[in-house]
Amino acid sequence: MEAVQEEGLDTLANLEERITRAVQVIGTLRHENNEFQQHLKTAQDELSSAKSELEQAQALSAEFQKENSALEEKLGQLNRQLEELRGERRQVKSRIEKLLNQLDLLSAS
Repeated sequence: MEAVQEEGLDTLANLEERITRAVQVIGTLRHENNEFQQHLKTAQDELSSAKSELEQAQALSAEFQKENSALEEKLGQLNRQLEELRGERRQVKSRIEKLLNQLDLLSAS
C-alpha cells in the first residue's frame, strides 16, 4: 500500500511539474506573441508610411513629367521661332548686300 501511495505521489509530483512547465511555456509564448504583435504593428505602420511616400513620389513624378512635356513643347516652339528669325536675318542681310552693291554702282558711275 505504501508503494501505491509513493507511486501516486510521484505521479502527482510529475503532473505538477509538467503543469508548471506548461504554464511557463504558455507565459513565454504569450510574451513572444506580444513582442511579435508589436513588431507586426511597427512593420505595418512603416509599410503604410512607405506607401504614402510612394504615392507622393508618384504624384510628383507625374507632375514633373507633365511639366517636362510642356517645357519640351515650349522648347520646340522657341527652336522653330529661332529658325524663322535666322531665315529672316539671312533675307535681310541679302537685301542689304544688294542695296550696298547698287550704292557702290551708283558711286562708281
